[in-house]
Amino acid sequence: MRLEQEVVAALSEQGKTLCTAESCTGGWIAKRITDIPGASAVFECGFVCYSNRIKHRLLGVREETLRTHGAVSEQTAREMALGARRASGADVAVSVTGIAGPASDDTQKPVGLVYIAVTDGRRTDVQEYRSAFTGDVREQNRRASADRALEQLRRFLEE
Repeated sequence: MRLEQEVVAALSEQGKTLCTAESCTGGWIAKRITDIPGASAVFECGFVCYSNRIKHRLLGVREETLRTHGAVSEQTAREMALGARRASGADVAVSVTGIAGPASDDTQKPVGLVYIAVTDGRRTDVQEYRSAFTGDVREQNRRASADRALEQLRRFLEE
């Protein structure tokens, strides 16, 4: 069974709903979830928030967090997930923010650095992920980040 199938099945069994907040993956997680028949019973919505302005306006990521830690940080991933859950009313939210490549941004954080957060409002699990891809890696990093986010979400739902 594919990761997205496992996630949809777990949400369905638990009677929970999901929303996503994606930056570097550009909606890929939401796409994979909604590829699964029956996902409409558990998937509320997906936010694709690429700019800091939208992360702040739609998800409530604090400007100070963005200024101090940057868009690609544990703190931003946490605030994105909590904000998406709050805005959507979903039971669970997953967020991802990172540097897909092929070049880094002005922060000089490495290409392939990603932070993923999953929250149900009571507990929040944030993990750092670094892909090992090199060269023209944008699509590979985005796919790997979506895989990692779905895996982290699946584990979170099992706990």
